[in-house]
Amino acid sequence: MRIGIATFARTWEIGVPGFPQPERRLGPWDMVMQASDAGLSLVQFSDNLPLENIDDVKGFARFADEHGISLEAGTRGCRVDNLRRYLALAEQVRSPFVRVVLDSAGDEPDLDEVVRRFGEVRDEYVRAGVTLAVENHDRFRVEELVGLIERCGDWVGICLDTVNSFGALEGPDIVVDALAPHTVNVHLKDFEVVRAAHGMGFFVEGRALGDGRLDTPGVLDAVARFGRAETAVIELWTPYDGDIESTVRTEREWAERSIRYARTLVPSAVAG
Repeated sequence: MRIGIATFARTWEIGVPGFPQPERRLGPWDMVMQASDAGLSLVQFSDNLPLENIDDVKGFARFADEHGISLEAGTRGCRVDNLRRYLALAEQVRSPFVRVVLDSAGDEPDLDEVVRRFGEVRDEYVRAGVTLAVENHDRFRVEELVGLIERCGDWVGICLDTVNSFGALEGPDIVVDALAPHTVNVHLKDFEVVRAAHGMGFFVEGRALGDGRLDTPGVLDAVARFGRAETAVIELWTPYDGDIESTVRTEREWAERSIRYARTLVPSAVAG
């Protein structure tokens, strides 16, 4: 399995809406160069740094290729026009799948509506040989996502995020057990569960990969057994510390530490 980095590993340096912005925001070309400099061969572009905002996507794909970087396409929202737009982008950057978070602002369809929308684009995705990879997010439980895959067929798969399903009261063990057979890509995101200072309640906080509670080797082994997932990407939930530039520095350090840890697990996969 190849391990790369996602734009959600550099969230603060790219810029988080509603928070102070860094002095210099990270752009798509910067992501490619930093991944190449780190010895990686893969970058997944998601909705915080969308491919659709790049003027010359084919030129950008050539730039990435020249630097030894493969690209993966990701988006938020499952309206039919968006699914078609990202299929075209996936073809331009030679991404084997489109990772999609089903919900977007003002649009939270039920599963019947999701199935209907997917049906409108099924033939286009199948002809292109591109998988639609649904990310487990806050709203749907894993049994509902498995049901979605069973209703749609194997042209739809799962982008397995190791932390998101806490929002549906499901931890990584439940998520991996249920979704591994359908997984085409993994978001490796480590975490810690911290009791609040007053003792009443807990926080789920991000950690650099290998520094938290995530059983990363176990996740990779479980997914690899089914043979559908060829890539995993590092993501980070770096806490904001009240100052954007120091938060960006922490995020960079965590990204570097996460890559070093990933190399201890699959040294050949990190470099491709």
